[in-house]
Amino acid sequence: MSRCYNFSPGPAALPEAVLRQASAELLDWGGSGMSVMEMSHRSAEFNGIAVEAEACLRRLLDLSADYAVLFMHGGATTQFSAVPLNLGFPAGQADYVNTGHWSSKAIAEAGRYLEVNVVATSVEENFSTIPPQKTWSLNDNAAYLHHTPNETIGGVEFFWVPEVEVPLVADMSSTLLSRPVDIHRFGVVYASAQKNIGPAGLTLVLVHRELLGRAAAATPSLLNWKITADHQSMFNTPPTYALYLTGLVLAWLEARGGLEAIEAVNRRKAEKLYRMIDDCDFYSNPVAEHCRSLMNIPFTLADDALDKIFLAQAREAGLLNLKGHRSVGGMRASLYNAISEQAVDVLIDFMRDFAASRG
Repeated sequence: MSRCYNFSPGPAALPEAVLRQASAELLDWGGSGMSVMEMSHRSAEFNGIAVEAEACLRRLLDLSADYAVLFMHGGATTQFSAVPLNLGFPAGQADYVNTGHWSSKAIAEAGRYLEVNVVATSVEENFSTIPPQKTWSLNDNAAYLHHTPNETIGGVEFFWVPEVEVPLVADMSSTLLSRPVDIHRFGVVYASAQKNIGPAGLTLVLVHRELLGRAAAATPSLLNWKITADHQSMFNTPPTYALYLTGLVLAWLEARGGLEAIEAVNRRKAEKLYRMIDDCDFYSNPVAEHCRSLMNIPFTLADDALDKIFLAQAREAGLLNLKGHRSVGGMRASLYNAISEQAVDVLIDFMRDFAASRG
């Protein structure tokens, strides 16, 4: 059976070239006589894998030594707790922007530890836009400001960076590595791997070194960024195979020309799908045009009674995981780096044919 086109929002498609390389190396990595899954994280072999993964990431992001690169367990949701625990004290207050599902989750978790000031929200617009910064109500006593540059469920993306006096924190789970971003404008960037970085189970945290060492005394050791940095992400056993696969994805990205090159592809993919949706009365996208996501494109059918038929026929056509999130319904196509332009073209052709058959 040939591989299908996987539009999953996460865990998402991985580059086929990466999967083939991992398959070839599964039983014997580099002549070591063992799989990466069997290696000690303290071994010279695995140390080389981790060091090269970090070096490649730094090259892709043009990231200076002022930032620590942490390979941590869990998804971004774990960092919803780690952020306030590492940065929130002694101030005990933080600013958050609420632009959707994952912003709301981060706010709720941070509220377990400190006072949260929601500086802006688009809830009244059903999270279909981003409030301009001039309307935000910033707190002078905040320890940091947190925002989510791309909401994977609502399909809303920041194409600008907030200007604040406190450390800027960003959940870039579905933004990081999809296009160039100046990380040096942020205090902390974190991202779960299962979008554009690698498989589920690994989270990247990029933190300016001047922000290390501020964790509350009760912070669990495995959530303490300074402890993780001091031990080069080896305080305990890291998700070794996920880190190895991440290194392969990073090398794949670099070989394709880096983030400028992948952004060009990603913009072409998104623009052609949005154009098709806008030009067809059968489909619609609810997001304001200035903040439509490059990565996650939600859309609805003219008659939601056809949703199940659409999904069934899409699956028969080899188009997988197009169902929208249960909280919003409809459809969603996630166009992460591993999704080819051909995949998007096939999806567009299917959508046109489906609309025509119902018109």
